[in-house]
Amino acid sequence: MHPCDLTATEARRLIGLKRLSATELLESCIARIDAVNPAVNAMTAMDHDAARATARAADEATAQGQPLPPLHGLPLGIKDLEETRGLRTTWGSPLFADHVPERDEGMVRRLREAGGNVLGKTNVPEFGLGANSRNTVYGATGNAFNPSYNAAGSSGGSAVALACNMVPLASGSDTGGSLRNPAAFNGIVGYRPSSGLVPSERRGHGWSPLPMLGPMARNVADLALMLSTMASDDGADPLAYTFPHQHFRDQPGLYSPVRPADLSSMSLAWTEDFGQAPTEGIVRRKFRQVVEALAPMFARATEATPDVSGGDEAFEVLRSVGVLGAHAAKVRDTPQLCGPNMHANVEEALRYTFADNSAALTRQTQIYKNFQLFFAQHGVLISPAICTSPRPWRELYPAQIDGKPTRNYFHWLSLAYYVTLTGHPAMSLPVGLDEKGFPFGLQIVGPRGGDVLVLQVAAAIEAAFAGDGQFGRPVPDVAALAKAPPISAMAAFRSWD
Repeated sequence: MHPCDLTATEARRLIGLKRLSATELLESCIARIDAVNPAVNAMTAMDHDAARATARAADEATAQGQPLPPLHGLPLGIKDLEETRGLRTTWGSPLFADHVPERDEGMVRRLREAGGNVLGKTNVPEFGLGANSRNTVYGATGNAFNPSYNAAGSSGGSAVALACNMVPLASGSDTGGSLRNPAAFNGIVGYRPSSGLVPSERRGHGWSPLPMLGPMARNVADLALMLSTMASDDGADPLAYTFPHQHFRDQPGLYSPVRPADLSSMSLAWTEDFGQAPTEGIVRRKFRQVVEALAPMFARATEATPDVSGGDEAFEVLRSVGVLGAHAAKVRDTPQLCGPNMHANVEEALRYTFADNSAALTRQTQIYKNFQLFFAQHGVLISPAICTSPRPWRELYPAQIDGKPTRNYFHWLSLAYYVTLTGHPAMSLPVGLDEKGFPFGLQIVGPRGGDVLVLQVAAAIEAAFAGDGQFGRPVPDVAALAKAPPISAMAAFRSWD
């Protein structure tokens, strides 16, 4: 086993025992990137010199017997929507192709303070719009299990980098499932925390619960470790509200190490489609197999769903409000530098009225209340994480699912965005392969503020399925990817064709 193939928690343990150096781990990650990244294009901007200097400093601290922080010496991939000091941050847009921030945003700063070593950025769709990680700056990211297929997004680069063991931990963000969707497509764990748990000072609409930052990892223990360093009561984010001078979100031991839940004392609710999502048949069939395997582990298992009627319309409008605030001026002033999703999003947003926005906010509130009623009766809810199995990335989005047209270019993400509307915590956990041989992601949704519960339930399910040929976490063929032709040679790699 190469050091890069170690889990984050095991690598950190060995570093603390002085049986593995931060430099050895970093060089192993760099070697894996050099070997595999040409096939999938997950990692983008990198600064090897800076990362090596950070690793050497970490090794000196270890040698001197200094107290070591939680992520000490662990290389990180940072999503290219998040600003990193001295490292190119493009948002996947030609408008920022040469942008080098002068400082880290808060979440990145906290990861560095926890000992993380930023190795590089991970690829995204243009400004994170959509679940296909393509842009004209860096090109397309391919699925870790077949690079000609969609890696999903917008945290697609992070998911593929993790699946291929390029880095032990990576950051992500999620509005319509941008952490959960790529995690599902690539066989890793992606977590959307409760609104405000991981603060962000960059949200233009600070009180909106839709866009959230979160961790990505290869297993639940690693993800919990990363979350423990990201959670904060930072007042720069209005949703991270707390009492003056008191901290609730970053208490030591709250998230990591994670203790598996006793499933036999819990009730499970499951739904294939929340009553209305356009869930593909191949996804439904795999999900039923997972439910059949999981149900006996719980005290009670019931097919049930909270009422999310009107959720499509509410999400469409509220998402557009954010898009309009962030991107209307770009599309107006530099239309030639904006991709098709940018234009389509802004054009859609301009069609809505104040009455539409009011109705969407009202419906969002009702769906939230429906979730509270639901979780008063059920302990945890599971569903598929995403409506379809991966498709070729040349298809910008699924216009049809099982022969039926989708509402818009993000309707196929509805299993995730219904939960987004409520601010409830949700995770995508890998549970085997579907009929096409691609990873299947199980969405685990917890009650309001139930982040610890979701982690514990996921840890228990992960442990129950560990080593199971049908439901265990799948891994890509890294050796085959190292021999594969570069994704950059594929047609339309760096275009919208």
